[in-house]
Amino acid sequence: MPEKMEFDSKIAAEYDKGVRRTLPTYDPMMRLSQTFLRTNLKEEASLLIVGGGGGNELKAFGPTNPGWTFTAVDPSESMLEVAKFKCEELGIAERVEFINGTVADVPGDSSFDGATCLLVLHFIADVEEKLALLEKVRSHLKPGSPFVLVSKCGDLNDPEFKMLVSLWRDYWLDTTNLPEEKVDELMKGTLTESSIPESEIRRLLEEAGFVKIANFFRTNHFAGWICYAA
Repeated sequence: MPEKMEFDSKIAAEYDKGVRRTLPTYDPMMRLSQTFLRTNLKEEASLLIVGGGGGNELKAFGPTNPGWTFTAVDPSESMLEVAKFKCEELGIAERVEFINGTVADVPGDSSFDGATCLLVLHFIADVEEKLALLEKVRSHLKPGSPFVLVSKCGDLNDPEFKMLVSLWRDYWLDTTNLPEEKVDELMKGTLTESSIPESEIRRLLEEAGFVKIANFFRTNHFAGWICYAA
């Protein structure tokens, strides 16, 4: 195997382990997301994957839905390389378009039958920028299209949120060999990221043009919502 492919394989394996440490119920969340999409899409459909670097959505949805095509957007070129590696390995590369950038870089005339934005929103600091992302996703969706959003959520000053973050810290210590100092660094990042309460996320979804919003998933301080383009 070429050296670059070996490198990508190692990165892919580490990413896959890391995301499941970050979200212990990652795989059930992905299965529920696929069920929602399959229930609402035809056998031939186009999907916009926001934050598609790493390729896990492509890996989860691509092989079992041979009529679906994907546009995966991510600002990280190295993570897109990981996604490309997975697609080549799965034999679905011809059905995937990659865009190194943000959803703002998706061509204005592009239209999709569905979209996902998994574990991206909490990395965006400004609430208006969060709204802008959701509005941009909505602008690329046909009316009635399904959308799945998963993000950290909660009020950073709420004692309950802090308890959940503390449990997350203990989970990392309990299930990994990382030293306590390293785990504490991860926790500092979580407590300074722009997590917002669920009520605010619902407001942003509504303002961006989504309807029939339902909370389908929750684990600790992570949550997910299914909804439709108005």
